This record gives sequence, structure tokens and C-alpha cells, in this order.
Amino acid sequence: MVYEAPEYHPAFEEYCEAIFELAEDDLDVIQARIAERLDVSRPAVSEMIRRLESEGLVSTGEGAISLTTDGMELATQVVRRHRIAERFLTDVLDLNWTDAHHEAGKWEHVISPVVEEALIRLLGQPTTCPHGNPIPGSDYTVPDTRHLAEVPVGTGFTVNRITEELEFTPGLLEFLEKSALLPGNRGVVTAASPDGTVTVEVEGTHVGVGSFAAERILVTD
Repeated sequence: MVYEAPEYHPAFEEYCEAIFELAEDDLDVIQARIAERLDVSRPAVSEMIRRLESEGLVSTGEGAISLTTDGMELATQVVRRHRIAERFLTDVLDLNWTDAHHEAGKWEHVISPVVEEALIRLLGQPTTCPHGNPIPGSDYTVPDTRHLAEVPVGTGFTVNRITEELEFTPGLLEFLEKSALLPGNRGVVTAASPDGTVTVEVEGTHVGVGSFAAERILVTD
């Protein structure tokens, strides 16, 4: 199903997308996190939130920032097109994860409903982006997952999802792709350090995953 919303400035789309993704990762949506995610100043975020609120896209009751119905519709559209674009750029054009993520950030603002539908058909009705994050409006079914950090030593796992927070950590997408920590790949936890670092074996190679990533990579048994 394709949602259609009024056209907004790309900056409005990016802010609504950021709010959506922060909430999706169960993070408190506060101005400091939005500033960090979008790499802008706190005053710039404060001003944009006021503009978004005047447009009826966000609400700021009790200090929490949340999307209104219109804001959620806009965010859903942008997130869906970003993740569909990533799927096309990796599956069809064979771009690496990092390049696809950056390019999709441009495509999400210009894909029309007609092109969106065509891409979905071409890709065979995908339900996730290459990193396992769900495509809004698809037939995605939420699996029973836990964080990699919670997997006991000696236990196997299947990578399910690389959360959006990790996509914005410099160098991490490239590291995970090169380490074969890809959705669908099987691995086993071989060691765990007191500092939270987890050592895993994937495709015959041992890889150390820091606590920040291990607490944000979702896996299934």
C-alpha cells in the first residue's frame, strides 16, 4: 500500500524521519538526540521543532517530541522510500552498505509513488532494508529477537537486524558488512569480555564486536 502525503521541504522530511527512527529504536526523542542524528546544532533543532509543530507534524507535550498523525504519515513515506532505495542499490546495483545508505538519503526525497510501486515490484515485495529494518507498509512480521549482547557464550544465533542507530555510527556499517554480520547469517558467541565486547564466529572468522554494537544488533536463536 502506498501512502500519499502533501509535499514538504526535505528538511521537514528528514526531521520527521529522524524522530520516527529514534522512536523505532526505543530511544527517548529529545532535541539533543535529533541534533546528534542529523549533525546540526541544538538551536537549529529547537527552531525546526517549532516550525514542525506549527505545521501540525509534531507535538511537544511534557517535553517529549512525538509525531502527529500527519507527521507519522510523512515519516512513514520517507522511511519506506529510503529502505526500498537501499534494497535496490544493494541488491540490483551491488553498492556496499555504506554507499547505499548515503545514496538512499538522497533518493528518499525524490522517489514518486509510481516509481516506488515499480521498485517494490522489481524487488519482489521486500519487507526489510538490507540491514533488516522493516519497510513500513510491507508484510513484515516482527520476529522474536534479543540483542547480541544477551546471547550466552557457546550459543548460536542468526543476525536479524542492524538497528538504525548503528547505521549512523561512522565506520560501523562497513565493519559489519566486512565481518559478514549480515541479516540471515549464522554465528556463535565464542567469548564475552567484562567491558561488554562479544567475540563471535561467523563464516569461520572470529570477530570482536564492541558493547555499543552488541547491545544494538538484534538476533534470533
